[in-house]
Amino acid sequence: MSADTVPDESTRVPDAGDDVLVVRSLVRRFGGITAVDDVSFRIGQGETYGLLGPNGAGKTTTISMVAGLIRADSGATLVNGREMGPDRVDVKHHIGLVPQNLAIYPDLTGRENLRYFGRLQRLGREALDRRVDEVLELIGLTDRAGDLTKEYSGGMKRRLNIGIGLLHQPRLLILDEPTVGVDPQSRHAILESVEALSVEGMAVLYTTHYMEEAERLCDRIGIIDEGRIQAEGSRDELVRLTGGVDHIRLNGSGDIDVAADALRELPEVEQVDADRRTLYLTVRDAPTAVARIVTSATRAGLSLTDVEITRPDLESVFLHLTGKALRD
Repeated sequence: MSADTVPDESTRVPDAGDDVLVVRSLVRRFGGITAVDDVSFRIGQGETYGLLGPNGAGKTTTISMVAGLIRADSGATLVNGREMGPDRVDVKHHIGLVPQNLAIYPDLTGRENLRYFGRLQRLGREALDRRVDEVLELIGLTDRAGDLTKEYSGGMKRRLNIGIGLLHQPRLLILDEPTVGVDPQSRHAILESVEALSVEGMAVLYTTHYMEEAERLCDRIGIIDEGRIQAEGSRDELVRLTGGVDHIRLNGSGDIDVAADALRELPEVEQVDADRRTLYLTVRDAPTAVARIVTSATRAGLSLTDVEITRPDLESVFLHLTGKALRD
C-alpha cells in the first residue's frame, strides 16, 4: 500500500475515542531483559505528552513500537484509531518521527533537504513549496535555508530534523530527546518550536530526561523507569504525590520566637522551625501564602532581609517514586 493511500475506515478500532494515540499494555523483551513492561498512555489532539525518565528507562524502545519500527511482544498501539505495526504504511503516514540521530544530508542545503523529504512524502509541487516555507519559518531557519547543512551548528541541524518530521503535517509528532547535545540558545529555539505545535492542534509525544523541559512543554507527563510507567498526570498532579507542600525560608533580625509563634497561627502554615536568625516554614501553596506570611512576621517585629520559596518539582517526584535521582 502506498503512503498516500487513504486508509480503510473499517480498520478503525471503535473504542479509541478522539485520542490521536492510544498505547495499551506494550511489552518488549530483548532476550531475558524486559525493556518495556506494560506501558499504557493516551494523547489527544493538541496535547503534548512527555515520557520523562533517565537513559535506559525504556523511552526509545517505547516510541520505536509506537512508530511501528519494531514489533511489540504484546499490547497494541492505535494511531487515529487504527492499529500500528511495522507493516502498516498507511498508519505511519499520520506520524512524524524525529529520532535522536540526525537524518539529514550534509551536502544539501536546508531547503533541499526539506524538498527531498517532502517528495518522499508525495507532496505536490505547490503544496511542497508552501510547506517548505512554512516549516523554515517555524524552525527559524529561513535566513539559512540556502546554506549547506554541513555548515549548520548542532542546534540548527536538530531544528532541521524536526522540520523534516513536520513537512507532511502529521497528526502525531514523535520527538526523541531532541535537545541532546545542543547549546542553550539552540535548545531554547527548539523548545519554542515545539510549544507552537500544540497550538496548531498537533499531538506531540516528547521523550526527555530533562525535568525542566517536561515541566515547560508537556500537558501531561508519564514518569518512566525500568520500563514501567511509575506515575502519570499533569505537573501539579504529579507533585501532589510528594505531599504537595512548599517551603519558605525567612531571614531577618528581631524576636524570632515571637514571629514563629505568630506564624504558627496561620491556617496555611503547617510547620515552623527556627534558629537564631532564620525561620523555616512548611506551607501549602507558597505563592499565595507568602504575602500574608511576610505581613504577619513583620507585625510580630521581625525585620526581614531575605525570603526564599522552594517548591517541589518533577525531580522530587521521581525521587519519591523510585528512591533515586532522575539522572542517576
